Amino acid sequence: MISYFQAIIMGLLQGVTELFPVSSLGHSVIFPSLFGWHDLARAQAAPESFFLAFVVALHVGTALSLVAVFWKDWVRIVSAFFRSIAKRKVETSDERLAWLLVIATIPAGILGILLEHELRVVFAKPLAASIFLVVNGGILAAGERLLRRAEVRAVAVKHGLNPGDQSRRLDTMEFKEAGVIGVAQTGALFAGISRSGITMVAGLLRGLDHEDAARFSFLLATPIILAAGLYKIPDLMGPLGAHVRGQALVGGLFAALAAFVSVKFLLRYFETRTLTPFAIYCLVFGGAMVIRFA
Repeated sequence: MISYFQAIIMGLLQGVTELFPVSSLGHSVIFPSLFGWHDLARAQAAPESFFLAFVVALHVGTALSLVAVFWKDWVRIVSAFFRSIAKRKVETSDERLAWLLVIATIPAGILGILLEHELRVVFAKPLAASIFLVVNGGILAAGERLLRRAEVRAVAVKHGLNPGDQSRRLDTMEFKEAGVIGVAQTGALFAGISRSGITMVAGLLRGLDHEDAARFSFLLATPIILAAGLYKIPDLMGPLGAHVRGQALVGGLFAALAAFVSVKFLLRYFETRTLTPFAIYCLVFGGAMVIRFA
């Protein structure tokens, strides 16, 4: 089983790494083995286990914090969504953002239902997660490198024929671009690939700045994480969760607290900074874990 101390550590880990672009699933696979929590490590790779029931609460706690931070945005977005359906057309920026989020959510939602369980069983192993964490670092680094090249071209255009800005507004994205970001998000089904990281990179490469790419990533993550948690609630309420419900509640509360602090920090951070420190962390820590578990 899982102790209350372990529940607190795993909750804090989930709340931070779900939003920082370093892969919550990868860290939740690596850390139990790194700490010598072998019961948890074995339970993660099992087709059904108490740990999978416990993770439900961590997801719900994280999602509720995202809702708390962005509740004003979500009120506008949901209202705009139904307003656009009533009018049968998209006119405002909020209506457009609502449909961008719907379109971007579909690929991850479908593939998550079809493949999440199987991929978790196959790849929820420390060595595989460590390798994918290195891959995640490479994706973040490559995204920043490609962005710099794009900015160089934008500066040239800016001083030539086009006096416009170097980055786009979020509400200027096309629906097919949201689909591309949604497809990119499915990479997070592999332990070690960050949902927020890969969606941010996809947004950056569509011309968004770091702040808007992060905001879109967090908004996009909210329904996916919440749905993943609610979809698995029967596991927590059933026999698998019989002896971990108290630990799940504690873990969920700490996950919610860590997620709330993390998203507030990251929204400020990405106003002026980049993904590069997270890329370095994933490459260094992931590489060290590959050596550790090889």
